[in-house]
Amino acid sequence: MLSRHPEVTNQKVKIKETVSMPKLVRKSRYDEKVWLFYRFYKDTPVTEKYLTVVVKILNKTGFVLTSYFTDAIKIGEEIWRR
Repeated sequence: MLSRHPEVTNQKVKIKETVSMPKLVRKSRYDEKVWLFYRFYKDTPVTEKYLTVVVKILNKTGFVLTSYFTDAIKIGEEIWRR
């Protein structure tokens, strides 16, 4: 994850916060077992952005595939919104 998205280095607290208290959760268009958790942050290494944490759900257990900062929320079925 860090080699492809070095901007998330030292962002462990924000990653945990995004998964535990997301503002939006969407299901991937490509894999129904992959959910994208979003939370907006004003203070990031790359200006104001959404932090996206990509989680794969297998046997009722989730694990983080990757995380990255983005300007746009991806298309996909909305699972939950706060």
